[in-house]
Amino acid sequence: MLQTDKTYTHSTRTWGLVAGAAAVALLAACGTMGGKTGMSFFVASAGPGKGADLGGLAGADKQCQALATAAGAGNRTWRAYLSQQPTANVPGINARDRIGKGPWTNAKGAVVATDVANLHAVNNLNKQTALTEAGTGINGRGDTPNIHDILTGSQPDGAFIAGNVNSTCGNWTQSGEGSAMVGHHDKTGLDESVPAKSWNSAHMTRGCGAEALKATGGAGLFYCFAAD
Repeated sequence: MLQTDKTYTHSTRTWGLVAGAAAVALLAACGTMGGKTGMSFFVASAGPGKGADLGGLAGADKQCQALATAAGAGNRTWRAYLSQQPTANVPGINARDRIGKGPWTNAKGAVVATDVANLHAVNNLNKQTALTEAGTGINGRGDTPNIHDILTGSQPDGAFIAGNVNSTCGNWTQSGEGSAMVGHHDKTGLDESVPAKSWNSAHMTRGCGAEALKATGGAGLFYCFAAD
């Protein structure tokens, strides 16, 4: 009788371990099926295809969400890092206020910034970490073609640019004349000046169409951040 009890206890303990392992495996599988991912930052691999006309902030956000979903990260709420200038019809919106609190990691798990303050100070955003949603790099200065210009419409601190200047291609609705502020994802420019090395406020574009963006080293790309 004593031997039987020992056997029963051993069997029960073994079954408990097996059941526990199975439960862990099931949870892991469910997480994978739910599209869970640690990625919370990427550079859009493509815009909507109309130069700097992104369909406004809403259109840019939609593009971020679509690209993230295709990469398996659609369970997050994605926002484009773009500012909106105030007009008679819309308020001014700062890019820095749209993207959540951080931290933000790229598709390969590297942290690009711990919070909003760090993002706009000494961040870890550079050519090696500013990857697309698929985890691929983006051509920078010295590559052919150079597409390091990233649309932001923002000042270095992430705020919109005030005054009588079009720095957002008409709040991201123009694909002809106009201009927009861009940053360099590789933090490299024509010289060693602070603007040339800025990831979010390097210079203005020559226009808002695809060819005009290309002329200064851009392809209508923009940063996407998970805001949740």
